[in-house]
Amino acid sequence: MKYLITGGAGFIGSHLAEELLNQGHGIRIFDDFSTGSKENLKEILNLSNVEIISGSILDKNLISQSFEGIDGCFHMAAAVGVEKILKDPIGSLTTNIHGTENVLEAAVISQVPLLLASTSEIYGKNSSGPLSEDSDRIIGSPLLSRWSYSEAKALDESLARALYEKSGLKVKIIRYFNTVGPRQSAAYGMVIPKFFKAAISGDALLIHGKGEQRRVFCHVKDAVNGTLALWNSKSGFGEAFNLGGVEEVSILDLAKNIIKLCESNSTINYLSYDEMRKSGFEDIERRIPNTEKLRKLIGWSPEKSLNNILNDYLESVKEK
Repeated sequence: MKYLITGGAGFIGSHLAEELLNQGHGIRIFDDFSTGSKENLKEILNLSNVEIISGSILDKNLISQSFEGIDGCFHMAAAVGVEKILKDPIGSLTTNIHGTENVLEAAVISQVPLLLASTSEIYGKNSSGPLSEDSDRIIGSPLLSRWSYSEAKALDESLARALYEKSGLKVKIIRYFNTVGPRQSAAYGMVIPKFFKAAISGDALLIHGKGEQRRVFCHVKDAVNGTLALWNSKSGFGEAFNLGGVEEVSILDLAKNIIKLCESNSTINYLSYDEMRKSGFEDIERRIPNTEKLRKLIGWSPEKSLNNILNDYLESVKEK
């Protein structure tokens, strides 16, 4: 089989590409390399069953051409990361809405099955507990660019569902919760890479509020395994599935663990929510996934603990 991976040079996309190659498939990577990197693909770039297309998902003609001779598409390309969204809300909205529209329409025309990568940001400020796929979305003001990513991905999901119902698009949707691992960049506000970067450099780790926010993290290898298990299932078309880890941790405890793991002298600094709001940012108290739906369908569960996640990330930084 030959698969198209949009955003295949990105963090999750590059790990997905490697696993598909390990399973004997050919891949075509489509990426504009704005946040993805050829460094992420260095182990596979020269393989005969790897094809690279450099371009934007906003290029409708190029997207259409990329679907030629393809058996399936993993649409991972997106403008991601809170800091990137805050700095370029217009570009991010355009990429995440119109770019995905181009990809989905090409899949319909080519009759190619597609998996759409979505996000736990869909749920907005809903901190009620473990979030299931039908949990309510609680979104802040549309005038705050903080929520533009959530809104764009919700539109992506709605369009995918509509095309499934009206045009027969064979699509499945995965909502990733805080996926972490080697190759994840600290450049766009991802908390674990950001904390490690500061701890290794001996800089202060910056925490929002008092650090009482609670999160669950999932190793990228577990995320890729769950993604491919869902892809290979004969069920789940037109539906969304949460994918995330199981160990809940406060951001303050996470920072302390990383400082200890790095044997660092870094301190912890706190940024008040009042200061954060000046930049249009709002935080979420608790974001925990309920992954029962995915577990029931494919029997998947994450294998790597939070300690595994942190140690693997540290080792990858040392190697780099």
